[in-house]
Amino acid sequence: MKSLKVALGIATISLLSCGNNDPKKIAVGEQCEHCKMTIENVKYATELVTEKGRIYKFDDIKCMNGFASSNADKVANAKSFVTDYASEKLIPFEKASFIKGGSIKSPMGGNMQAYENKADAEKAKKEFGVE
Repeated sequence: MKSLKVALGIATISLLSCGNNDPKKIAVGEQCEHCKMTIENVKYATELVTEKGRIYKFDDIKCMNGFASSNADKVANAKSFVTDYASEKLIPFEKASFIKGGSIKSPMGGNMQAYENKADAEKAKKEFGVE
């Protein structure tokens, strides 16, 4: 019976230590992995999640792209997530609609916003003067 408990304990620990590829909510006050500045506006924050579950958080799409370019070995096959500007929910990069320019001012000058809903992006284009 004792060896069964030990085996179950080891199995549980093994399962818990496996990588999880889900994004984790980004909070104000966390540090950007690329520029090392404090994340102050989560509406622009992004995240890379590696196959092993390592999470890299960024204060701007520009920082995420810069980090990925200079750390290709660390983020090979990583999933990219951006924050939906409207809801502050992390969404897959490839499913987002982006707007850039106009009066948008993001933390590191990427000046880009992501939206889960294309209609929200179209509405924001008018609001922020994006052509």
